[in-house]
Amino acid sequence: MKNMGSMMKQMQKMQKQMQEAQEQLKEKTVEATSGGGAVRIVASGDKRILEVEIDEDVVDPEDVEMLQDLILAATNEVMKKVDELVEQDMGKFTKGMNLPGMF
Repeated sequence: MKNMGSMMKQMQKMQKQMQEAQEQLKEKTVEATSGGGAVRIVASGDKRILEVEIDEDVVDPEDVEMLQDLILAATNEVMKKVDELVEQDMGKFTKGMNLPGMF
């Protein structure tokens, strides 16, 4: 029974550390660009888009589709970077555990 109590304390400690790491992720940001920097998107570690910057030179009313593609590319790239950041920060808690899709 003593081992069970010790294991519970370790789990509670790990849960607290995970919550703290998740809170810290909210403060971290990543950015991605497309079109050689024509579109820049910044996202937080909790997957919120914080900034979208579009160079006025790529705003062409005759070619809205290109601008849409640039925005999509930058958005997809920034989300990929957020996933990498989350894995880097939260992966230490799930290493060795078979918990697919937890984060």
